[in-house]
Amino acid sequence: MKYNRVLLKLSGEALMGSQQYGIDPQRLNDYAEEIKVAVDKGAEIAIVMGGGNIFRGLSGMSKGVNRLEGDYMGMLATVINSMALHGALENMGVKAKLLGALSINPIVCLLYTSPSPRDRT
Repeated sequence: MKYNRVLLKLSGEALMGSQQYGIDPQRLNDYAEEIKVAVDKGAEIAIVMGGGNIFRGLSGMSKGVNRLEGDYMGMLATVINSMALHGALENMGVKAKLLGALSINPIVCLLYTSPSPRDRT
């Protein structure tokens, strides 16, 4: 394998498959299977998941949604998509950890915080 560590960005819209919205279970499982193949070959994979298939703050503004609320709705969509992929990976026996920037009950998502400057020394 050429790379041992991989950063993979998955679009939320890509999870829709041929559907108009939401998550296509077959597309979700296809991604999880491909990730599992790489993990089984020894790759460490970090995944950045998008939430564009559910809500976008900018598009919501034209429909009367406050921009800040719309952005938070988009962040929650990212967590929803991440939970779906996390579950698909775990169901295939791939050990996975879900991290996020929103403070949500630790059962859902561990809070990621960057180290403070004093921790970097």
